[in-house]
Amino acid sequence: MEIGAGTLTALYLFDVAEHIDLARLRPIIGTASEARLTSKAAASAYLRYHTPPLVADGETLGFTAIDGFRARLKFFDYGVISLALTRTFRGSWADLVESSHRYIENASLEAQSEAAVRTILERCQAAVTRARATFLSEDYLVVAVHQLDGAGLASELVDAHGGQIAQLLRGETQPLSSQEQEEVLRVRLSYLATDLVVPTWNAAFVYDTEPGAAATLELLEFANSQLLEFRYHDALLDAELAGIYPQLQRTSWWNNLMGRGTARAATQLHSLFIDINEITDRTENALKIVGDIYAARLLALVSARLGIARWKASVEDKLETLDDIYRFAVEQVAISRGQFLELTVVLILILELVLFMVGIMK
Repeated sequence: MEIGAGTLTALYLFDVAEHIDLARLRPIIGTASEARLTSKAAASAYLRYHTPPLVADGETLGFTAIDGFRARLKFFDYGVISLALTRTFRGSWADLVESSHRYIENASLEAQSEAAVRTILERCQAAVTRARATFLSEDYLVVAVHQLDGAGLASELVDAHGGQIAQLLRGETQPLSSQEQEEVLRVRLSYLATDLVVPTWNAAFVYDTEPGAAATLELLEFANSQLLEFRYHDALLDAELAGIYPQLQRTSWWNNLMGRGTARAATQLHSLFIDINEITDRTENALKIVGDIYAARLLALVSARLGIARWKASVEDKLETLDDIYRFAVEQVAISRGQFLELTVVLILILELVLFMVGIMK
């Protein structure tokens, strides 16, 4: 089977800020549209972004093609910018495997993508809250086949070219072992007899019509944006917890008595806890799926492959630790202030005793 039509899409996602005001962003970037999700299921379903991200073509933003890829940018309100680089493909499976090997985790493309995102971010400062100096990033390659010569069922495609699908998803130039092929192809999903999605942690293979592949790409991109946000907040919590412990230990007798250092730490902890809880809730609830079984299954499958649940659990565990430290800090402040009040009462009693003894008080 020769590949009559297909696309290679390299996704580069960057956590650039805490928040992007999409309403303020629209007039800055000019021509832009809201991202739309389409359902593959014929039955009525609800598949919507809570706050639809803005999508803009690279050419309208002044970007020329990057290494022959057409650029498209997507702006998520929770501070993520996704750059999708797409090029068409037709040819042999060997050519497709070679292309996948070239573009999976391509350092040059990633560097050019980050430079492009930094350029557009400079124009969007008025719509950005707390821009990051250093970007955390995720990259993901989507290989989509839309048309095959002598195309048949998805199961027939796996039987005929399963080894090459597994090879291109691993980015390898040499054929994989049967054991590794089974591991890659074990997690796959089909809704119709003629479509197929095989996701891995850094790439996915899609066999579908152009509209169907575009809908799958939308969900793959969203899942990677979630992964990026949980990774960022996990690293942020690590850094904050590492700074809080010395702050709680570095106290003088006077600060211990007044509870000053602990009070500052408690205030900082409480503020951080609220901020991260709010942002993670907004990220997690950014997409609403009701009644679309295929989209829900696909998102769950991709999320499992990306390990989002592990990152989410790590963030939740650290938030619990943060909450425990906050409660401990509050208790310490209460104890310190109680001790201060007790000392004040004792000093007043001593002063009254001294004044009585010298005859000032009767």
